Amino acid sequence: MYNSWLLLSPAFLRGMMPKQNTIVAKRIEKLRNDIRHHEYQYYVLDDPEISDADFDKLMVQLKKLEAEYPKLVTPDSPTKRVGGAPREGFETVRHNTPMMSLDNSFSFDELDNFDRRVRELAGRESIDYVTEQKFDGLSMSLIYEGGVLVRGVTRGDGTTGEDVTPNVKTIRSIPLRVDAAHLKKAGIGADFEVRGEAVMTAKAFEALNELQEQQGGKRFANPRNAAAGAVRALDPAVTASRRLDFFAYYLLVRGREPEKRHSEALKALDGMQFRSSAQDSKLCHGIEEVKRYIGVWESKRDKLPYEIDGIVIKVDEIALQNELGYTSKAPRWAIAYKFAARQETTVVKDIVVNVGRTGALTPMAFLEPVQISGVTVSRSTLHNMDEIERLGVQIGDTVLVERAGDVIPHIVKVMKEGRDRHPFRMPTKCPDCDSAIHHVEGEVAYRCVNAVCPGRLKESLLHFAGRHAMNIDGLGEKIVEQLVDKKTVHDFTDLYSLDLETLAGLDRMAEKSAQNLLDEIAASKKNSLSRVIYALGIRMVGERTAQLLAEHFGSLDKVAHANAVELEEVGEVGPTIAASIEEFFSEAANQKLIKRLRDAGINPKVERKEPKSNKFAGQTFVFTGGLAHRTREEAGELVVAHGGKVISTVSKKTSYVVVGTDPGSKYDKARELGVKTLDESQFEKLIGAK
Repeated sequence: MYNSWLLLSPAFLRGMMPKQNTIVAKRIEKLRNDIRHHEYQYYVLDDPEISDADFDKLMVQLKKLEAEYPKLVTPDSPTKRVGGAPREGFETVRHNTPMMSLDNSFSFDELDNFDRRVRELAGRESIDYVTEQKFDGLSMSLIYEGGVLVRGVTRGDGTTGEDVTPNVKTIRSIPLRVDAAHLKKAGIGADFEVRGEAVMTAKAFEALNELQEQQGGKRFANPRNAAAGAVRALDPAVTASRRLDFFAYYLLVRGREPEKRHSEALKALDGMQFRSSAQDSKLCHGIEEVKRYIGVWESKRDKLPYEIDGIVIKVDEIALQNELGYTSKAPRWAIAYKFAARQETTVVKDIVVNVGRTGALTPMAFLEPVQISGVTVSRSTLHNMDEIERLGVQIGDTVLVERAGDVIPHIVKVMKEGRDRHPFRMPTKCPDCDSAIHHVEGEVAYRCVNAVCPGRLKESLLHFAGRHAMNIDGLGEKIVEQLVDKKTVHDFTDLYSLDLETLAGLDRMAEKSAQNLLDEIAASKKNSLSRVIYALGIRMVGERTAQLLAEHFGSLDKVAHANAVELEEVGEVGPTIAASIEEFFSEAANQKLIKRLRDAGINPKVERKEPKSNKFAGQTFVFTGGLAHRTREEAGELVVAHGGKVISTVSKKTSYVVVGTDPGSKYDKARELGVKTLDESQFEKLIGAK
């Protein structure tokens, strides 16, 4: 074994081969090293440096050279393995049956060659194929024993994967148990394996990136990376928060599909209440039907709520699959047809910033117009300064642009530096309202915190009028657009100066509807203080935090003039939220807005409730972990009702830390500082509930 490896080593080849073969050997070795590097970036670090299309090109080049020079093939070539190495931090699990990858095809000619090989090996004139969408996510194996999910494992390198069971259990489309009735209907026992793909929908992806932006975090490049990162997160709460989906496409019993046909196995998965690829799959009689199916989905892929990057074609008959068998890395009875890459090169003409819904400034590249997948692209989002620095892009550079789905195209990398290139600088003043730009050290985002900045006014008004905020029924998107576009409304307070004639003159607004809206606006003046605080749209201040601020300070003016230290005295308000609130009210435009709201008749105050007792007067409580008998909010209300305070951070001055199930770092902090801790039963006894 050792000698055969030595004979195939690049060092040996360089010394013994003719010059031409030595050049080829060097080229092959460089391709292998490049592919290994990009596999590591993608599979282990979740930080790809090149697009999928570019990676596929490298692999195609290597396969072609190895086919032409088979003596140069080595056992450790990337063409001989499936995926990336398992990531550190998880227990590794060996798959009962290897999770093999599929060979790729990039043209109908290659698909015809696949069909020809299958027909020749099978001795048939036509083959029935099952065609399924090729999901762009993370391949996984789910093991069920007695009908209960016992293990979730990533594909890893195809032989060994990572045990991510706690994370898998947070994915709502994965059944934790399959009922006996469903198993009986499917005709299988209670021990089985399901393989499929964890994906993130476009909607969940946009929501995740919006949250990342609000919290000053790094945006994800695409849904696939976000899904992979979520499944392999060390904290299952991260997986749960990203709202992944799972599509099942294999059912295995003792390592084999239990049905006579793959299409029947997909239907069985449906019957077992899995979300399966059967929903959009098709049984095709011959390769020409397969091509028509591909054409349908290539034209419809942008309308799907999730990403697909091709179509998978499988021989339907299981007996024929077994007869055809496998190569060293892929089944002979299946192939993936990859859609054409939606990428082109163009020149960055300028970079400007847009003010988004949350006030975050998003750099936008204006490009020389270029056609990508039949659409003219003239701009591309650059997300933030970190992304600009990562790409190294400057005005005047030639860049590779990728278009995926209906989202704004993004720049993949710089292809050529421009001769007269010059860098983009983030402005110090908002381009829409001239307010100072805020940037917190360590955060990615630069923000305009003016609540009524023209760049974010429409979204701010919709939030202000929302059901959980000022609850102005009838002030919807179409009305807001007209009021802002006609320059009738410049901030929240202008709503309270609207008259019947102005509203009735808007499109699709009859006099009766206009009067109803005026009545709603007038009624909103009587809203509670917590609703008004929430309506302002302060970053990181939701309904619960608004309620706590209202109860603690009692008036909008006091909230507006509180400093970070005073804000942190409010229960559940930590340093990050306090800094966000202080930042909002530090903006002069927002202070003026508060005054104008007061002048418009909106100045609610909280009538403070007398506590039931002073049992906890002067005492502070911190809650960590889950409680069995009541929510933490309910427990906190009991503390307040007896004269105590609930805070979010532990210090030496904290009176008690109440510890529930799965406590966080606050429990460790309490032990470190010697703060008294209570379990749930001790807390219940303390408040007199037991």
